[in-house]
Amino acid sequence: MALRTTLKTSAVVLRELGSCVSAKPWTCCSVLSTTPRLSSVPNIVCVSSPVRFYASNISKKKKTAPQSQLSDLPPTMLKNNFAAVPLAQTTDDIVRRLLSLELASHREKLDLKTEQLIKKVQRDEYDRSSEEVQVAILTARIRNLQEHMQKHRKDKANKRRMLMAIDRRKKMLKKLRLVRYDSFERVCEQLGITYTFPPEYYRRVTRRWLAKKALCLKIFKEVQKQKAEQRLKMKQRSTKTNTGTND
Repeated sequence: MALRTTLKTSAVVLRELGSCVSAKPWTCCSVLSTTPRLSSVPNIVCVSSPVRFYASNISKKKKTAPQSQLSDLPPTMLKNNFAAVPLAQTTDDIVRRLLSLELASHREKLDLKTEQLIKKVQRDEYDRSSEEVQVAILTARIRNLQEHMQKHRKDKANKRRMLMAIDRRKKMLKKLRLVRYDSFERVCEQLGITYTFPPEYYRRVTRRWLAKKALCLKIFKEVQKQKAEQRLKMKQRSTKTNTGTND
């Protein structure tokens, strides 16, 4: 009997120790458990393993969306096609909401913004093809594509369209600056464009390019020297013929 009771107590002790050891070493818990746990067997104390803290629910700063060029358009403004219709001004509220920008698409809002930019820079009321009007149309398109690229950074097709429109606007502004400088200043001021001068030369200088340039200069000097010799010979021949005819 004494041997049987001894074996039972040893089995209970081994079971308690196994339960203490088999506990998970790292568990997610909000409180660090360091207090010892008492077992059912006397004189046996199970110490629980340390618990690691995990960072959760970290507050991330939300990126503020850039202000759109269409944000200054009031929702009560009529669409571009119905602005000149007098009946649209006196209609009821439901029809007016349908004709206003409150239920308009992005394309309709962009068309109205383009018309506003055109009116700022056009030469007269019927001007639709001058350089100033083309610059205003390209400016509205570029700003719209810039807002699109800030939301969709991997849209390479629209990025290419934006860069092509920027290059085209640069050429127009350069031409307008050389031809009509007062119109160039007015366009930049009204549309909020900052014109930067292109660099004089931005090619990377390499040894191959320097050697090619030196060879081209050498060939150019030789050609000029040969042309000077030919002109001298022609001049001498003309003087000889003139002296022969005078004799």
